[in-house]
Amino acid sequence: MDLRFVEDDLSGKPIRELVALHLSGMHAHSPACKVHALPVEQLRQPGVTFFSAWAGEELAGMGAIRELDATHGELKSMRVAPEWLGKGIGEAILLHLLGVARTRGYGRVSLETGQGAAFEPALGLYRKHGFVNCDAFADYVLDDFSQCLTLRLT
Repeated sequence: MDLRFVEDDLSGKPIRELVALHLSGMHAHSPACKVHALPVEQLRQPGVTFFSAWAGEELAGMGAIRELDATHGELKSMRVAPEWLGKGIGEAILLHLLGVARTRGYGRVSLETGQGAAFEPALGLYRKHGFVNCDAFADYVLDDFSQCLTLRLT
């Protein structure tokens, strides 16, 4: 599948709707105090680079990378549009973000996510590409719901 990645300003209706879907899903499957998904305003903050993934004229997914420091990036807001699930879009987004991280010279990329059935497909994808569980980073706290994963790039 030929995907086109766009560094997105989050102004278009389709991408705003996908961000809203992502936030809704995180609230549905996470304790309220454990939703670390970012709304549009925070995805526009300095240090966050947001990408939309397009198959022709259709929005297929999204993902962002936040710079924690000069050697460490964090994956944020990865989501595949419902009609594109199971078609390799999530993997393509992950590979694109890892390529951005390598271009920036990051030594590692990390993420925080939840536990349970709703998170298993994403966890399987991350582990397939070498992510392993790690200690908490940034402001995250590990507990019976949150887990952190990391991938060394060097």
